[in-house]
Amino acid sequence: MVDDMVLTVVALPIFAGTGLSFVLEQWMQPRPISFWRRPGAAFAIHVALWLLVFTVELAVFRRPWFAMANVLALQLFVVLVSNAKFHSLREPFIYQDFEYFSDALKHPRLYLPFLGVVRAVIALAGFGLAFYAGFTLESSLSARMPVLDFLGMLAALTVAGLALLWCGARGTLQVIFAPETDLRQLGLLTSLWRYAQEERKPACVPCLPSVQDFKQLGQAPLGGVPHLVVVQSESFFDARRLFPGIRSQVLQAFDAVKASAVCQGQVEVAAWGANTVRTEFAFLSGLGPASLGVHRFNPYRKLARTGVPTMASFLRSLGYRTVCVHPYFASFYTRDEVFPLLGFDEFIDIENFKNVEKTGPYIGDVALAEKVCALLQKSSNQPIFVFVISMENHGPLHLEKVQGDDVERLYSKPPPEGCDDLTIYLRHLGQADRMVAMLRDQLDALPGDGWLCWFGDHVPIMPKAYAATAVPDGKTDYLIWRKGNAPDMGSRLDVKIEDLGGLLLQKMGLISSADTVSALAEDEEVRAIGDGGILKHFIAN
Repeated sequence: MVDDMVLTVVALPIFAGTGLSFVLEQWMQPRPISFWRRPGAAFAIHVALWLLVFTVELAVFRRPWFAMANVLALQLFVVLVSNAKFHSLREPFIYQDFEYFSDALKHPRLYLPFLGVVRAVIALAGFGLAFYAGFTLESSLSARMPVLDFLGMLAALTVAGLALLWCGARGTLQVIFAPETDLRQLGLLTSLWRYAQEERKPACVPCLPSVQDFKQLGQAPLGGVPHLVVVQSESFFDARRLFPGIRSQVLQAFDAVKASAVCQGQVEVAAWGANTVRTEFAFLSGLGPASLGVHRFNPYRKLARTGVPTMASFLRSLGYRTVCVHPYFASFYTRDEVFPLLGFDEFIDIENFKNVEKTGPYIGDVALAEKVCALLQKSSNQPIFVFVISMENHGPLHLEKVQGDDVERLYSKPPPEGCDDLTIYLRHLGQADRMVAMLRDQLDALPGDGWLCWFGDHVPIMPKAYAATAVPDGKTDYLIWRKGNAPDMGSRLDVKIEDLGGLLLQKMGLISSADTVSALAEDEEVRAIGDGGILKHFIAN
């Protein structure tokens, strides 16, 4: 009798739910290939993961059809989130994104608006329908079978799921860390599993130069080391490339500083629309995506905690005081835990901006510039490296409103329909332009030498505006400026973000060649990072 019950009451929901789980994947963007065209291991892992989650649901609620519906509702939610992410960021949901669910509860404004009302309603309806059907239309198995039989059934399902998972995981399914391609080839559940597997491996990167190696390559400039300010400007890029009707005065100060820059151009960054830490870590460490493997998606989860040498640790070895200023919560992306490991002496977060009026929903760039200028004024004889992570132009832009004179002030001719986000973005971009001027003027006013490096972390999320104007290629803009540099004496050079830090140090005279960091980063020798040690790579002369 128990066998018949297992067949009719448990086996049918398992087979139906597993089949529907493959159907749900076909709603995804991009769409995975059909399950019968995937490798057998990918199919086995998918079924195993679905079965194991079903078993957990069954153990908790003891209702097989409800367990099936609830697992499918969970999968539907991930599918909807993935589609929303793909629409905004051109990247589907990956394993590392699970961390953002807790962040969405702490900082809902940063995430939930991108899900959209319709998707949120569908997700809630899916969970609501599952709970209604489960608790009103289906009785608990506790009333229909002995407890020991129920526990035995759970054990059998668990063993079956683990056996399938073992079979699928015996051979390593290849992933290339291009989420769109990996999702297409392996499906949602299997691609999530493979990315989780890769992250659990010991963190390995190409050997980087140590502080001592850098000292062998260069020396402090004559007259002592200069102050250095690096600004990672939120969503900064020259938006005038999108629409010729944008007034040139929007970036008037940036243009002036760029004209007297030592070097300037466009920078190929590691992210589109979000995921600031990818660009941030690439700049600080000199490591590109090819070197990082799965850690390219969020290097602060594991890799950065191993003590990777960075620009901050190098500059600190030269006597710099190293400070990060970020007018948001220090715990966001766990920067408060990671940055001391990356070589920063101090982290100034939103707690230091309590009495500052916000510009829009965030601390504005002008207030941020005032804080940095105050740090420079107090730096006395010790050189200071200030790494600034701005927030003002962080989306969602569509939650803000166009103000009365914005269009007339920002455009020489009216923008196309659907460009409200662009107008709001340009308003904040003007504040970033003021910040550039303030930092330049402060460095000019200080005794001794001073340098400013400015770059955008990624382009902003403005899909409607891009549809009405032009779609950017994802590159942002950068400049390297030195106090006293004559106008039109610099050079234009387009770079990758992982090479920008090396270029900056070379221009400052702190390393001998702009190619040094890139060459080392491409070295084929790799070493596992562990034991809190700094990687060493002895340069062969």
